[in-house]
Amino acid sequence: MALRVGCAAAPGRALENKTGAWRVFKPVFDPENCTKCGMCAMVCPEGCVRETEEGTFEPDLDYCKGCGICVEICPKKGIRMEKEEK
Repeated sequence: MALRVGCAAAPGRALENKTGAWRVFKPVFDPENCTKCGMCAMVCPEGCVRETEEGTFEPDLDYCKGCGICVEICPKKGIRMEKEEK
């Protein structure tokens, strides 16, 4: 598949490219407020939210683009967006 002008990678290839470097805000997950529902993992467009051994969830910040969808879907608001420090 040939890439169009302005494309850095083919669709669905985010896991092959570490896209988190240009993020402005990052999600911060609070395991104390996690209901373990997994909604954050289900809605993540990059598929970078993973379940921990404790059953809570956390993002892989190498691939997270900082869209904030996980924050919006969290029923207990156990996720917040924080300014990225570079």
